[in-house]
Amino acid sequence: MNIAIKKLDKNAKIPAYGSEYAAGADLYACLNEEVTIPAGETAVIPTGIALELPVGYAGLIYARSGLATKQGLAPANKVGVVDCDYRGEVKVALHNHSKEARTVAPGDRIAQLVITPYITAVFEEKDELSSTERGAGGFGSTGKN
Repeated sequence: MNIAIKKLDKNAKIPAYGSEYAAGADLYACLNEEVTIPAGETAVIPTGIALELPVGYAGLIYARSGLATKQGLAPANKVGVVDCDYRGEVKVALHNHSKEARTVAPGDRIAQLVITPYITAVFEEKDELSSTERGAGGFGSTGKN
């Protein structure tokens, strides 16, 4: 699938897959200088790119596992969503979950983008829903807590 990308900054890097079968393409920090994120704080990091996703597809922005586990940096909203009609700059709200300040440098890999199809539902209000064995059982209701 071809995805149209527009560089909004000459220093922007096009998303790239780290291996042949990687599901997520790395997103890169498009910065003029390093940004330090204090412990427990969030910084919005620009990527310098805009996308044109096909109708019926969304770009999901996930943490890079190494960055999250080794540095404590992950998207603040857990999973960012780039809708197919959005044409603005892709940015990542990067949260520092660690106990010390972390620095993001220009060109650092900051997150990964997974392009996926989605379904637009038509919600129908009903007086009753079908019954199931689980019923209204919530958190932890299907096994050990």
